[in-house]
Amino acid sequence: MKITMGSDHGGFELKSHLKRFLQDQGHEIEDLGCQNNSSIDYPKFGRSVAERVVRNRNLGIVLCGTGIGISIAANKIIGARCALCTSEEMATLARKHNDAQILALGGRMISQELAEKIVTAFISTDFSGDPRHSRRIAQLEG
Repeated sequence: MKITMGSDHGGFELKSHLKRFLQDQGHEIEDLGCQNNSSIDYPKFGRSVAERVVRNRNLGIVLCGTGIGISIAANKIIGARCALCTSEEMATLARKHNDAQILALGGRMISQELAEKIVTAFISTDFSGDPRHSRRIAQLEG
């Protein structure tokens, strides 16, 4: 599976860990930055990942210190549904009920072990296709 990733400096360490974790599982990772832990603004990374995910119809992962700012940035892109998740259950339901294509994580908020579990739940779950969820997603589009 192709997964597009991006982070600011606050999410860089966890992004690097998850990138290796996913590559070891055979996933193709497109890393849009940042490339080190020097201070940098998160909005451009949230937007660039979201634009790429919407265009290519693949999944994405964005990270900043809390996951909040970068998720807001990603959700500014029309067609993007980015979910900040702090548990496996949230990640599963974000995909199953909301057809979220982008997972947001807080690099300073969760452990690497929990992040691996959340990412695994997110990428291994499909949208349920339930008409009531589809109706609600359509309302998000405007």
